[in-house]
Amino acid sequence: MAKFITEAQAAELFFDGCCVLGAAFGKEGWPGEIGKAVEKRFLETGHPAGITNIHAAGFINGACWGHEGLIKLDISSHESTTPPVNKLIAEDKMAAWYMPLGAMLQMYVEIGRGLPGALSKTGLGTFMDARVEGGALNPSAKAFDAARRAAGERCFIEYVPDFMGEEYLFYSVPKIDFGIFRGTTADENGNITVENECLNLELSAVARAAKACGGKVIVEVEKKVKAGSLNPKLVKVGRNLVDYVVVAKYDGPIGRALCPDGMFSENFFKGLNGQDKVPTDAIAVMPFDPKKVIIRRTVMEMKRGMMANFGIGLPTFCGGVLAEEGEMGNFTMISESGSVGGVPGGGPLFGCHYNNEWSCDQKDHFDWFDGTGLDFGVFGLSEVQEDGSINVSRLNGTTLGVGGFANITAGANKACFVGTFTAKGLKCHVEDGKLVIDQEGTLKKFVKKCEQIAYDGQVALKNGKPGLYITERAVLETVEGGMMVKEIAPGVDLQKDIIDQMEFTPIIPEGGPALMPAEIFQEVWGGLSAHFDAKEA
Repeated sequence: MAKFITEAQAAELFFDGCCVLGAAFGKEGWPGEIGKAVEKRFLETGHPAGITNIHAAGFINGACWGHEGLIKLDISSHESTTPPVNKLIAEDKMAAWYMPLGAMLQMYVEIGRGLPGALSKTGLGTFMDARVEGGALNPSAKAFDAARRAAGERCFIEYVPDFMGEEYLFYSVPKIDFGIFRGTTADENGNITVENECLNLELSAVARAAKACGGKVIVEVEKKVKAGSLNPKLVKVGRNLVDYVVVAKYDGPIGRALCPDGMFSENFFKGLNGQDKVPTDAIAVMPFDPKKVIIRRTVMEMKRGMMANFGIGLPTFCGGVLAEEGEMGNFTMISESGSVGGVPGGGPLFGCHYNNEWSCDQKDHFDWFDGTGLDFGVFGLSEVQEDGSINVSRLNGTTLGVGGFANITAGANKACFVGTFTAKGLKCHVEDGKLVIDQEGTLKKFVKKCEQIAYDGQVALKNGKPGLYITERAVLETVEGGMMVKEIAPGVDLQKDIIDQMEFTPIIPEGGPALMPAEIFQEVWGGLSAHFDAKEA
């Protein structure tokens, strides 16, 4: 039977050098009140110090752990949503590594089965490949890996050249002392439900991994109820996997999704956690601007019946445009968080769906991404090198995050990368059906060579899945020998606005690029259904 303790008592359990595995996705999953109690103890006493901090997706609530000396080793797929921690990584004040989100989740499951880690093809050829950087983000991590190799010890990411005739990467982490996460309700025995959480995440996998290592599981919840009163079908983590429960004392609304605290009411989130069904016409319409043009052009690549995933940032607005055009019901929208069906939320609601049909455990979701692959994936366009490979993890010396990008792009049957053509200062608008560039961005996105690679464009091409790159002024595609400009926007000059804004010379098709569809440059479109009808004819 689980023991009920306070936040302060939970904080006293953590010891110097311990290894902490947490469930997280933005403000979902990670136990912020326990985290703040640990922070308070550290600031007052200097303990716990030098912990190993492991979480798969970003952990916004974990900003409270961004103090020098608290974390020694940091292993995740995304830290840019936690600026205090990311700053310490950039300053080389803790050693840090990135792994693919899906590979991390699968690793938790294998550790929970008593195995040392997980084999995966995801990450091969990227900066996470042990032959490249092994996911190391700073000099301290590289020195740590070098010392382990010199001592004949296994690094967290190892290259396996031949396992039954194929190459793999092997992912592992140190022995786990604590598994931590947030739920909604605990009964007196420690059974945990998550009805108020927007996402299921990897709670059970975290708990099993910790228990298999001999560690303890600490869960933060909103309320405690009588033993046996919970619907057993709704219990996400059973009493056999829980050691301690903290019924948290929240100062205000609980932070959810990626939203700033207090941005929405608790009632609002009921439309995202499955408790309420909301009319889709209540979903905010994306304003008409060049970014909406990008999204319109992107959804034109889809076919009715597809299962589609929309990544973080601009891609999250694809679902809203499909809903606006009356086509949402003809597709199954999938987010890497485990949300399936309904309408994906945009911006700070990334990963959450209005009216989702199934809230899948995140780890199971990535098994499907890797094993089956989705029909259509849309991802942010941050930096592209001349062979079509993409960098999302490190830009201009700043560590961002890889998240589920490596898994999903590798498995998608069609991958689209969307974003503005240049960055930093770009100003443009649509006028009279033409794109007008008022001020060019000073930062080129199409570069000779990326600082890191998280998606290998030429490998995708060899696998028959060429990448498509959609911007406000052009559509490009990976082809043999480089990247080809397929389309340009009305009003755009090919030389001045495209070629001159790239660090390499793209391939131009004979006769020149086609024009992007003129109708998507009008404030009112309404032509997506006819476009899909024509595809089916």
